[in-house]
Amino acid sequence: MPKDAIEVDIRVPNQTRYLSLIGKIGEGLVKELNRFEGDRDALAHQLNLVLTEAVVNAIRYGNESDPEQTVRIFITVTDDELLVKIYDHGRGFDIDGTPSPDLNNPKDRGRGIYIMKCLMDSVSYKKLEEVNVLEMSKKLK
Repeated sequence: MPKDAIEVDIRVPNQTRYLSLIGKIGEGLVKELNRFEGDRDALAHQLNLVLTEAVVNAIRYGNESDPEQTVRIFITVTDDELLVKIYDHGRGFDIDGTPSPDLNNPKDRGRGIYIMKCLMDSVSYKKLEEVNVLEMSKKLK
């Protein structure tokens, strides 16, 4: 890990009331990135959106709304990459097998995954021994 990398490690109760806080933390982090030469406001909004979508999915589907669980959000920023990892304790799912939603049907599921894949450079999901990890990255250069 480069010495000037930024790491943010957050663990929140499995409750949607923390979504706004998580999104604002991501936004604030990006707005302070002097090393990013692009549109910081746009990237901040995008990070807020993908963090909110990812955490709500971890709460509702990964942890099945179990109030005893937690969600961990780990963000790393280096000179050339923004990396987000969201940890949940659920059964897991096949992210690549999730079909694209019908955007004209408000009841169709899968919008969050679709948004993440559109806004980030890479999105993956894997099951480890005791947790699942949604990993998203965005190139900064």
